[in-house]
Amino acid sequence: MKRAFNRIWRLIVAFAIILAASGEVSAIDLTGQASIIDGDTIEIHGTRIRLWGVDAPESSKLCRGEDSLQYRCGTKAANDLDAFINGRLVNCVPISLDRYGRTVASCAAGEIDLADWLIRNGLALDWPQSVKLSARLSMLDADCGRAGMSRLGCIELASA
Repeated sequence: MKRAFNRIWRLIVAFAIILAASGEVSAIDLTGQASIIDGDTIEIHGTRIRLWGVDAPESSKLCRGEDSLQYRCGTKAANDLDAFINGRLVNCVPISLDRYGRTVASCAAGEIDLADWLIRNGLALDWPQSVKLSARLSMLDADCGRAGMSRLGCIELASA
């Protein structure tokens, strides 16, 4: 009986190690007030969360507006995201970890997916490493309407 228990325990530990090595994230509670780190990164309960499916420019990145003047499009993305969330609870479903150890998750404020909202409002682009269909469809909508970053011609976008 003890041998069977030890064998099962070893399998559980081996499975946990494989999951950790593959970048999978456990089902931790990622619901709460979000602090905005930048246009595609938030923090809930001390956990940094990279929004899955999008890439927003870093805060210091510059874009050109319709008037050809440069502005900090990364700062605009972060500020607009903060205004959109407006203190509401954010719920995130972990997907994986990125190369910096941040949790990558699909997050929503109420019923609205944050990545989708960022793209539809021209504040972020589809993140090519993901296969998030809704984000890609939103990007097509934004591009067709020449909204936000699709029409503004960012000088340099943040890398994932």
